[in-house]
Amino acid sequence: MNPDLSWVLNGVLEVRGARHAILVSADGLLMQRSDHISRDEAEKNAAAMSSIQSLCRAVAGFVGGGGQRLWKQTLVEFDGGWIFLVAAGSGAYLAVSAALDVDMEAMSFRMQKTVSALREAMSAAPRLNAGADA
Repeated sequence: MNPDLSWVLNGVLEVRGARHAILVSADGLLMQRSDHISRDEAEKNAAAMSSIQSLCRAVAGFVGGGGQRLWKQTLVEFDGGWIFLVAAGSGAYLAVSAALDVDMEAMSFRMQKTVSALREAMSAAPRLNAGADA
């Protein structure tokens, strides 16, 4: 069962200037999308976001300092706006598009809150009698 988590993604769009949000799997599949973005557009961008995070992981050593570097987020600027891409759990990424005048601090904060809400919504507490004979 795939729960409808669009309500969680729609929350990030409350930041002034936010446009769309998608939840992406590591292999580029669309896991969820906010309202007002078509499924086709969301799926196309999910594949692209997966590629972007993969490229960022590949160049992690460029930051220097030795050792393995853990990718956390990517910010891409275009002349018409921004793309924010953050890790959203094991094998999942949250991508948000926004206008140029978006409050970047507010967006980053809201995305972290959204990631926390997604983790909570996608997890299930273990049953106390799990595995016990009925």
